[in-house]
Amino acid sequence: MTAPADALELSILLPVRNEGVNLRIMVKILRATVAVPYEVLVVHDTPDDDSIAVVRAMQADYPEARAVHNQLGRGVVNAIRAGVAVARGTCVLIFAADEVGPVLAIEDMLALMHDGCEFVSCTRYAHGGRRLGGSALGGALSRLANKLFHALVGSPFTDATTGIKMFRRDGFARLDLQSRPIGWAVAFEMAIKAQHAGLRLGEVPIISIDRLYGGESSFRLGPWVAEYSRWFVWGWRHRRAPGGRAARCVVRVPTSWR
Repeated sequence: MTAPADALELSILLPVRNEGVNLRIMVKILRATVAVPYEVLVVHDTPDDDSIAVVRAMQADYPEARAVHNQLGRGVVNAIRAGVAVARGTCVLIFAADEVGPVLAIEDMLALMHDGCEFVSCTRYAHGGRRLGGSALGGALSRLANKLFHALVGSPFTDATTGIKMFRRDGFARLDLQSRPIGWAVAFEMAIKAQHAGLRLGEVPIISIDRLYGGESSFRLGPWVAEYSRWFVWGWRHRRAPGGRAARCVVRVPTSWR
């Protein structure tokens, strides 16, 4: 579905690194499931990424998809900055091209945005959400980190580390991203910064299926633990929004689950 720039409701931002196999499937799934005017921004770091050829080959039939060259520096954090800079949607959704779960959550995430939320995250660990696939070690560390962060820091999110986030494009600058380009640590920073900025928060449970179609994970234990720990400490030090308000989160369980 394509639409004039002033009619776009959603920009779907996919940071990629040689995700050509996944994109062939993901772009088609989005066409079949997204009911609002949208665009798909495939953000790549290098000009030889195999995702570029796939997007170009599909554009005749799927003009809503376009490749965006991130020239701000490698990594997801810079891909997000580059994608938001050219996005035309009122809302921006980010997630990894190898995940199917986020697609099924789009309707509920948008519903929360329509109800007044300014930043919506998904959860794999509460309200019926589940995580399937991916690194076993990465999954165990993710669950532990989120439980500790939720309990000790008072985060309203039950899964602050997931890379599935939706936010208003005109409010992106308020997040003031400073993450190092290490994996998806920036998603953790975004959740923490959204809470600290006093944004109206929402959460939608999903069943996350990681690496369903192939590809290689970029998970590296040492650098990831160091960067996530850095933002854990930052979140502890800034655990209340300005003015001392405790953050709250509106939960929307998908209608098909009720």
